[in-house]
Amino acid sequence: MIIFYVCLCVEPIHHQLKSKMTKPFIVILVLIASIFTSSLCAQEFEITGKIIDKTAKTPLESATVYIESIKDSTLITYTISDRKGNYELSTRTKLKEVNLFVTFNGFQTYKQKVTLDTSVIRLPDIGLELASNELDAVQIVAIRAPITVKKDTLEFNADSFKTRPDATVQDLIKQLPGVEVDSDGKITVNGKEVNKILVNGKPFFGNDPNIATKNLTKDIVDKIQVMATKSESEEFTGKQGTSEEQTINIELKKDQNKGFFGRATVSGGTDERYAMSGIGNYFNENQRISVLASKNNINSSGFSYDEIYDMMGNSGGNVYFGDGQGFGGLRGGGGQGITTSSNAGASFVDEFKDKTEILADYFFSRSDSENESRVERENILPDGSFFTNSTSTSMNVNDSHRATSELQFKIDSTFKIIVAPSFRYTEGENFSSRNEESLDDEGTLLNRGDSQNSTDSERRNFANNIDVIKKFGSKGSYISLGINNSFINNVSDNFLNTTNEIFGTTPSTETRDQLTDTESKQNQISADIEYRIPLKEKLFLDLNYRFANRRERNDRRVFDFDNTTNQYDAFNQTLSSDLKVNFQTHTPKIGINYEGEKLYLSFNTGLLFSELKNEELIQNTSVTSSFSDISINSYMRYSIKQGMSVYVNYNTNTQSPSAQQLQPVANVSNPLNIVVGNPNLNREFNQSMYLNFNNYDFKSKSGFFAWFSATLTNDKIVPFSTTDENRIRTTTYTNVDGVFRGNGGVSYSKTIKRDSSSVRFRVGLYNNYTKEFNFSNSVKFSTKQNRLTPSVRMTYNYRELLEIEPRYSMSFNTIQYSLENLENETFQNHNVGLKTTTFWPKKIVFGNDLRYTYRTNVAPGFERSALFWNMSLGIKILNDKGTIKLTAYDLLDQNINTRRSVTADYIQDSQSTVLQRYFMLGFTYKLSKVGGKKSNIEYF
Repeated sequence: MIIFYVCLCVEPIHHQLKSKMTKPFIVILVLIASIFTSSLCAQEFEITGKIIDKTAKTPLESATVYIESIKDSTLITYTISDRKGNYELSTRTKLKEVNLFVTFNGFQTYKQKVTLDTSVIRLPDIGLELASNELDAVQIVAIRAPITVKKDTLEFNADSFKTRPDATVQDLIKQLPGVEVDSDGKITVNGKEVNKILVNGKPFFGNDPNIATKNLTKDIVDKIQVMATKSESEEFTGKQGTSEEQTINIELKKDQNKGFFGRATVSGGTDERYAMSGIGNYFNENQRISVLASKNNINSSGFSYDEIYDMMGNSGGNVYFGDGQGFGGLRGGGGQGITTSSNAGASFVDEFKDKTEILADYFFSRSDSENESRVERENILPDGSFFTNSTSTSMNVNDSHRATSELQFKIDSTFKIIVAPSFRYTEGENFSSRNEESLDDEGTLLNRGDSQNSTDSERRNFANNIDVIKKFGSKGSYISLGINNSFINNVSDNFLNTTNEIFGTTPSTETRDQLTDTESKQNQISADIEYRIPLKEKLFLDLNYRFANRRERNDRRVFDFDNTTNQYDAFNQTLSSDLKVNFQTHTPKIGINYEGEKLYLSFNTGLLFSELKNEELIQNTSVTSSFSDISINSYMRYSIKQGMSVYVNYNTNTQSPSAQQLQPVANVSNPLNIVVGNPNLNREFNQSMYLNFNNYDFKSKSGFFAWFSATLTNDKIVPFSTTDENRIRTTTYTNVDGVFRGNGGVSYSKTIKRDSSSVRFRVGLYNNYTKEFNFSNSVKFSTKQNRLTPSVRMTYNYRELLEIEPRYSMSFNTIQYSLENLENETFQNHNVGLKTTTFWPKKIVFGNDLRYTYRTNVAPGFERSALFWNMSLGIKILNDKGTIKLTAYDLLDQNINTRRSVTADYIQDSQSTVLQRYFMLGFTYKLSKVGGKKSNIEYF
């Protein structure tokens, strides 16, 4: 089966790469396959039995059973007992004897030597004895189980999972059962995404998982805890959370929780590339102070602790095809444009004797980006198509200051107040130029437009969240009040110069030279009050009321340039607007909740009363709309057994239109595509459903995850476009019913371990489907898009000396139009990757990251494929305190940025600026002093 997966990776390359590149690639993959198969030749053993309470003779569920090497106490494998107390341990090993341990909270640890003389070993029932307080203390010091189940929390003992000496927390997390870490640092546990990282129960630099997991080293970690993400109110009241996202808490060793550690990197390379970064952390029990700073021009965040890939733009960038998904943030060379970024920040956490807690962060960031792009678009009309070609250039400089804090006041064990204010200030200078032309299906030029935009802007954003929670008695009764408010003020000056030429029988030329002063303000406030009444054990009645109000004002003043005065002082009333928007909702709700150990049920329903009012002061229009909708929030979670559960929810919500969608004046920044708002828009009403099933089997070290989500939207806000005979498009907005979005997938992962070597693989199948409606020249039509993506990924680790990660994914894309004159579209995307890292010889780290991408049906003139290769070599010096790194980015000089975007009314191919080949030499210095005693000083 392993060879079959490798062959999947080889096949697309075999057909697409030149022969001189194909043969080495195939040889590498065949070599990997041979290593995988040869490493799994150890004999397989199975140990079974039952765990019971020795006194009561009852089975013990969720006891930890594990075996270790007698020679060096290396963990071999482990499992969890089921409801009947049964356990099954399965492993491959060359060892003849092992130590078997059984641990369970409140009981003495059991130890037994087991001889591996047959493939199936059935042990007699193991009875655990209750532990006295004295024995508890001894057991905690002497023996630590690799995994412990504590109600809804999985706890992993860090020392039980072997990694290389200088490993980070991310390296440790990759070893945990059911945990996956992708190339961007995104963490999932049994298919559920981790959205919060804590250190000693407190956020670490704004919950950024990469900063925490890549900058903390494994040797200072005591344990890793995984639990369902809860709000502060849920944590304090003990209410079960409804989130399916996960939180990871990193508990540091007590003797390591005093001191400091940090690192600094300086590097420079060809093509004037450079990167500098540093981070420092000071710990003193409950107090923590962290600082960081970076500057680079390689599209990197700069805060990775990775020994080998951190100077390659977030693990090296990639050949990026968007498939209509757009760009998000810095993509490490594969995103849009080249950015020079500067960042600096500080974080402070402390807990005082009166249980008051304070968390505070400050960040400064500057981004200076440049980009050039080329776009070819096929525009869809009811009676045919026309084409637009465009080129654009942009230069943007933006400064941002962000300060956040959180203060927690624990008045007593039943009363808590949380105040979390935040402030952000951003200013920017942005310039762009664009040249665009439109042609008919025979290639005849219809129009041409040139535009230049220059904008200076400032944005201030203040927000504050206040939670007041009061518990009553011990049966779960409480009352909570949450108040959230935010104030946004945005001012900008935009200078616009456009020239629009119309060809054909009546040619014409139109020019604009305008200044637009915009001041927009948005005030939002919401208040939630909830009262919980216990009815019976685990059964509660919840009463809830929510009020929300959004007030927005968008004052847009347009001035034409007056050649007489040489000033922008000719007020253009037609294009100016002063819009006031008020969206207000009231939602009274009542709910029943059952919170059992295995079953959690919640059903809350009520009425959602909303009013949308907008008033245009310059154009003198006013529209008010009122709505009454059913509000439902329902959840069901059932734990079938340890590691296996099913979850279902159904919710309704509303979404108000934005001020830009309501503003009834023309935006002419693109002279060939004019946008006008519609003040008569309704709110959107969404019905959403989500379900998942996940199962992690501790015996086989395998996990299965399946999920499905769907959203049906009525009164969806969609574009309403009209294209005249000169192919000048005017777009406004309208509401339609029946917009549907659905997606789902299944994945299976398994870890096969033999002593100190392991293979972990994951196969998945994902699908995304949308049905949308648009209007073109008053004709309503539908577009159905479907994307099916199978994928396979594998990681082979040999004694922490060699790690090999091959991966392959393919997506099948289909687009169907209801317009008879349009043909349906199909195209495929292939992505092949191979990542290898070696940690031998000692003190040398060598890494390679190869990514091959191929797209079908890309327009002529756009690159369809590329092989992207990053290489890096690290040498440790100065007693491992320093590392010299040599990096080769895009070694074959094939990095491109091509994407195909498909929407309801156009198909577009584009290509833009990306980082290209460079070589960089850098030096990293790391320092740590922990434990508070001179003898405990360690450098790594």
